[in-house]
Amino acid sequence: MSERALSPVVGCLLLTAITVAGAVIVGAAVAVDPPSTAPAASFDAEAEADGTVRLTHQSGAAIAPESLRVRVRVDGEPLDTQPPVPFFSARGFESGPTGPFNSATTGDWRAGETASFRIAGTNDPTLYAGASVEIRLYARGHEIAELTVTARGSE
Repeated sequence: MSERALSPVVGCLLLTAITVAGAVIVGAAVAVDPPSTAPAASFDAEAEADGTVRLTHQSGAAIAPESLRVRVRVDGEPLDTQPPVPFFSARGFESGPTGPFNSATTGDWRAGETASFRIAGTNDPTLYAGASVEIRLYARGHEIAELTVTARGSE
């Protein structure tokens, strides 16, 4: 038997072994660190012309405040400064947000609890009666809610 006939067989076996080893490594990596999933929850929102935005956790999974990210748009325009969550005093917002948006809050955000913050007049765009306010909530990097409300009241 010539050595030339063994070369393709050995090459094929090595290629198969490398493919299997790669699949095992990828499979192990996925099993060790599975992708996080978005918590299932529902929310309600309110906005006032004075800049107050309230979000109520209606039902579903409890959410850790430190995993939250909130993005707000007024009439389709994003706020210049988005609310950091949790916070107490932040540029573009009045001090003292409530509920899980407040950095002094402990524990998860649970059904029935309301969180709020107030957009400062120095943040742009400002709220006014009749403005369309879009609030997007993210937890662990996944969007969990998109709410659009009309700001109530007078300035």
